[in-house]
This record gives sequence, structure tokens and C-alpha cells, in this order.
Amino acid sequence: MSLADELLADLEDQDGMDDQFMESSATHEVKPTLPTEEDIKVSSVRELAKLRDSEQLKNIMALIDEYSIKMRKSEEITGPVEADPEYQLIVEANNLAVDIDNEIGIIHRFVRDKYSKRFPELESLVVGPLEYCMTVKELGNDLDRAKNNEALQQILTQATIMVVSVTASTTQGQLLSEQEKEDIVEACDMAIDLNNFKQRIYEYVESRMAFIAPNLSIIVGASTAAKIMGVAGGLTKLSKMPASSILVLGSQKKTLSGFSQVTMLPHTGFIYYSDIVQDTPPDLRRKAARLVAAKSTLAARVDACHISADGHIGKQFREEIEKKLDKLTEPPPVKFVKPLPKPIDAGRKKRGGKRVRKMKERYAMTEFRKQANRLNFADIEDDAYQEDLGYTRGTIGKTGTGRIRLPQVDEKTKVRISKTLQKNLQKQQQVWGGSTTVKKQVSGTASSVAFTPLQGLEIVNPQAAEKKINEANAKYFSNTSGFIKIQKT
Repeated sequence: MSLADELLADLEDQDGMDDQFMESSATHEVKPTLPTEEDIKVSSVRELAKLRDSEQLKNIMALIDEYSIKMRKSEEITGPVEADPEYQLIVEANNLAVDIDNEIGIIHRFVRDKYSKRFPELESLVVGPLEYCMTVKELGNDLDRAKNNEALQQILTQATIMVVSVTASTTQGQLLSEQEKEDIVEACDMAIDLNNFKQRIYEYVESRMAFIAPNLSIIVGASTAAKIMGVAGGLTKLSKMPASSILVLGSQKKTLSGFSQVTMLPHTGFIYYSDIVQDTPPDLRRKAARLVAAKSTLAARVDACHISADGHIGKQFREEIEKKLDKLTEPPPVKFVKPLPKPIDAGRKKRGGKRVRKMKERYAMTEFRKQANRLNFADIEDDAYQEDLGYTRGTIGKTGTGRIRLPQVDEKTKVRISKTLQKNLQKQQQVWGGSTTVKKQVSGTASSVAFTPLQGLEIVNPQAAEKKINEANAKYFSNTSGFIKIQKT
């Protein structure tokens, strides 16, 4: 029976008592007294939560202990799987786990109503039912125990503990009586015991997942498969759920109490924290969780129909998931840089002629400029002028003999003359016997090698020509000698 049914039953009993009281007051004329609010409230948690002491829970836990020792194999099953007693036990254990969660919620509401007298703000700080009950049991009347409490650190996070300790120092709650404290502690112990039973059921179902849902276990693992089956209420109910609902199974509401929402992950359940999703990069985990949830729905339907007992369909689904995740995590292809096409425009005629050649010769880079711009490595420059320290002559006069090499004549810009003009110039320059010793004799520069157009290279004696000239002068133009032959008339 739920909490609403209990309250309705209490109100009906109270109405009956009021009617009897009115009848008795009419006969005895006694002034009626209205019941107080404390009389309407439930005093003990056992009046609401009766699952822990029920025979159903005891029988199921005894059968779980019995079958945990045997650990049968799927080959030992004869007939349909639904008729097997262990399969029926697993289904009942899953349904019982859902009932345990509902029972813990009822106990949480009872403890919340009772403990709001001492610490009313704790309800908004600790949202989880089991965490709230364990925190209430640890604090009790002494709220100062929230600081530096090792037992509380195993239940809540450091940020929540800090907020609870700060709020507890400013709360306006009143101290609880001993009876109220005992009732609250009894309810908290009942919630903790029920949670322990649920953990034992999950451990047993997890160990037998290869027997119940082999394909689902291959995809998400035995632990996650047992959790989502327990929350869904069995394999049949899980197979009827859509992938969007399976994705959020096991999600919990979190209260950050003013802290940052960066680490908050809404709509994340058991599938999001499975191994196959957590192995992917953080930015792709939501896509991976949706993909796993879709394949888990198909695997649950396959297991519900008992088609693939060896789990080969689950392996195929697992391989498809891994291929898609690899496709998501691979780097993007390298973008090909397409070159620009060749221009279609035809080549234009460039202006040429004597004027252009003269301009090129005027602005051409000469050897003098090249040596002025060239610098030697690790060479200290001499300042040419004291007033201009940055002036340098480069390598002019530093390499070789110090003379500047003449610029090379470009054959394209060289002036061309006709062959007839070349022959006429050669005739004009032609000198028989060589021109180096006779006509162009210069002191210290005479040479015994001459070039003649007839014989080419010719060796001559420069002194021989001078001797002949001197003899001719002495013979015909001497001041002392006379005529050689005088004709007489």
C-alpha cells in the first residue's frame, strides 16, 4: 500500500471517529475536542514501509543465495526459458528491486517530514533519497558534526558538505526529542537495509546476465545490463521501451547549490557511464550513448524473443557500434588545394628597339655595384669618412688584384656591322711587316710578336727596323757625307 492510500485510510478512520464522537456528545453533552496534527501523522515507519519484514523479500533472498551457489549453465535448461524456475526468480528479483526503490522513496518522505523540525534546509541541499537518509542518521541533533566528518565524506561531495555545514550554522530548527530521534534512526536503518538487499539482487542478476540477456550483456556489459533491467522492471518491459527512454534510465537529479554547472551532465543514465561510452573522447560521449541506447533496444528485443542464445547478434551490434565510433574519431581528410588554371589570354607583344635596349643598359646592375653591395663575413669595415660611420664600399678593391672586371658584352645588345664594312676596315688597318714596332712604337711596350693578315702570328725584330732607318738617314740625309754619284755634264 502506498503512502497516499495509507493517508486516505487514516482520514476515513478519522471521519468514523468523528461521527461516533458527535453521537456520544449528543447523548452525554460533552464538549468535543478536535484532534491535533501530531495525532494524524504516522508515528512509526513500520506502518508505511512493510517490505523489509515481508515474506516475499525473505523468500527471494533465500532463493538467490541458493542459486548463487549452483550457477547453472544455459545448456542445462530444457524447454522454454520462461518456464525455468531460475528465470522466474530473476524476473521476480528485478520486480522486487523496483519495489525496493519505491519503498526507499516512502521512507525518504517519512524521514523528511520528521527531520524538517531540526534541519528544514537539508531537503533542498541533499536530493537523493538514500543520501538524505544516511546524512540524517549521521547528523542527528548535532549539526556541528558536518564539519570534518569522514563518514559524511563517503556519502556526499566536498562542495555539498561545505554548503550543509554553512547552512546548519544558521538554521532555525528545533531539537528533536528522543522518541522522534529513535523513529528517524529506525527509518534510516530500514532504508539502508533495503538498499543492501537491492545491491545483492543486482549482483546476482549481473552474474546471470549471460543466461538471461546475452546479446545485451555483450553490448553494454553485465553490470550495466543488470542495472537497466532492474530499473525497467525486467527484460520484457525493457524490450518495449524506446531508445530515448533507455538512454535516461538511472539518471539522477543533482542540486549544485549555486556552484558551477560546467560539470553537470543532465539526461545521463547507466548507459552513459558504461565502458564502451566512457572509452570515447568526452566531446563524442553523448553521440556514443545515443548509438549504444539504440542498439541496446534491439538487443533487448532479440533477448526477449530468445533468438540468439550464443550472443552472435549482440556481437554484430557491438562491431557496428565500434565501426561508427571509429568513423567519428578519425581525423578529417586532407583538403586538396586546387591550383589556378592557366590563363586563356594570348601573349601580348612587348615593346622593343634601340630605346629599350639603351634603357636596360642604363639601369643594369654592373660589377661595380655588385661589389659595393657585397659584404664579407666577420670582416671589420674601415670608415671612409669620419662623419658618416655607416658608409661602406663593400668588397671593392679587397678581392683579387683590386681591379674591376669589365662588364660582359651582351650579344643581344651588341651593334652589328656588315661583312663588307668589316673587310674595308681590315684593309685600312693592314700594315705590311707589322705595326707594333714601326708606327706604334712606345717606349717599354714594344713586342717582338706581330699579327699580320697574311701569315697570322709573326716574330719580328724591333731593332732591325730602327737599324735600317738609321742607315738610310746616315746615307741620304747625313750632314757630313756627300753625294755618292755626281753626273757630269
